[in-house]
This record gives sequence, C-alpha cells and structure tokens, in this order.
Amino acid sequence: MTTTTKQTLSHLDWLESEAIHIMREVAGQCSNPVLLFSGGKDSICMLRIAEKAFRPGKFPFPLMHIDTGHNYKEVTDFRDKRAAELGERLIVRSVEESMKRGTVVLKSPDESRNKHQSVTLLEAIEEFGFDACLGGARRDEEKARAKERIFSFRDEFGQWDPKNQRPELWDLYNARSFKGENIRVFPISNWTEFDVWQYIEREKLELPSIYYAHTRPIVVRNGGLQPVTDVTPARPDEKIEEMLVRFRTVGDITCTAPVLSDADTIEKIIAETATTTITERGATRLDDQTSEASMEQRKKEGYF
Repeated sequence: MTTTTKQTLSHLDWLESEAIHIMREVAGQCSNPVLLFSGGKDSICMLRIAEKAFRPGKFPFPLMHIDTGHNYKEVTDFRDKRAAELGERLIVRSVEESMKRGTVVLKSPDESRNKHQSVTLLEAIEEFGFDACLGGARRDEEKARAKERIFSFRDEFGQWDPKNQRPELWDLYNARSFKGENIRVFPISNWTEFDVWQYIEREKLELPSIYYAHTRPIVVRNGGLQPVTDVTPARPDEKIEEMLVRFRTVGDITCTAPVLSDADTIEKIIAETATTTITERGATRLDDQTSEASMEQRKKEGYF
C-alpha cells in the first residue's frame, strides 16, 4: 500500500505558474514577440519567468529597452550585464534617436523625456515588425493599469482603447492581430509590489544597487525627493542634503524619486513594503502626478 503526499502550492507558485502559462501562450500564438527589459525589478522577475518557461532553449523572443538617455547608469549597466549573462539578444532604442529624426520634439531642453518613450516604442515596433510586447506592468501600480487586460489590444496607431478590449474568460487569451496592430501582454499583471519582492527573495535574484538604501545628494522639490545629477542639478535656491534613500521603482532620472529608507537588504525591503500605505508610483513617479502626463492618456497614445 502506498501513500501519496499532497503538495501545497504557495501563492507565489500560483502567480509564477500563471505567468509562465501566459508567456507560453504568447510564444505559441504570436509570430514575432519581444520582451521589454529595462533592468528594473519587475522586468528582472520577467526574465526569471522566461527562463522557467523556455530553458534550456533560447528565449523565443529578443529583449528590448526603450532608453530615454536619462536613465540611471546603475540600471542600464545591470541591463547590459544581465542580458549578456543570459546570452540573449538585447535591442536598445533611444528617445534621443527619435529626437534626431524629429519625431520627438521637446518643449524645453529640461522637459522630461519619459512620456516620449511612446513614440520611440512605436517606431521600434514598426522597425522590427513586432506583433506582441511582453512587459512587467502590474495592476496595483496605478489606476489606469488596473483597467487593462492581460492581453491588451492596440490598434494600427499603437493606441489603447479601454472600451475595446477582448474578454479573457477562463484564462483563454486571444492574441489575433492584423498587420500593423499589436498586443501588449502583462504576465505579472496580477502580482503586487509585495509579491515581486517576495519572489526576488525566493529566487535570489540580483538587482541594481539603487534598489537598496544608500546615501546620495538630494534636494526637496515640489514635495518630492529629487536626486542631484548632471541631468537634474540643484537650483540656486535649493539646499543639497546627503540623505539615506532607496528607489522603489526606476525610470527616467527627471521623474523618478527615491524614498527615505534604511532598508539595505531584501528582508528589510519586504518588511518596509508590508507596512507602506502609498503605492510605489504614487510615492516615486513625479510624472504620474500631473493631468497632462496621466498614465491613462499616455497609454492611449501608445505608452506601455
């Protein structure tokens, strides 16, 4: 007589399994997908899921980053290092290239380039003929993201219409598209920031150093913490202070603010995340706090 042991899956096992299933659906249904990889924590989790979905073979898609030209060097260096370690193709397209072509025109030299990534992304999709873009966006990040399906349909202009999306009953996904149309796919859409950090801990994933507490020169600007850099110098009336901070999310230097923190280990970050009452974008993404640059409007214009 034999006995069987029932294995209990953790919530991370269920989330990971769902994400693997979604990635394999993209590989099976789409002819030319791409995985967006910035070097940030969410896309690092996406790489691990891709490894579990497709290794020991090569990924059935290249990696791509839309670089504003004003990203933190710690993050872009990590991006290049991680892609090289995996032996996967990394495509980098820059907003600066779009500026040279005249397809992106800044209102002023110090305008944030972050929202202009939409133009460069759409140009890259057309250049390579990608029919699906896999990304690490999550519904808990921002209210506009919460409206989006896992398989998010974009029309021939790259635009998102929240009222014109496909049903996803019983986890059945429809990636059908005509030439020029595109599907944006979010395998970790149902994850939370807390899930991401727990997964990073479980999988022992390496991260760019700026996710951990460190000291850097900061000024307080418009109620937020602005790192002092060559791109964002201090103004004459601002006082520069050395502060102990970390980044909850990373992006363009001009609109990504750190938070005060002494969390210098994964365990401390998880404990800190468990008690926070402010979303990561609400606390750290200055570009989400103006109506002109609202996430929903940018997504309608082609933003990821």
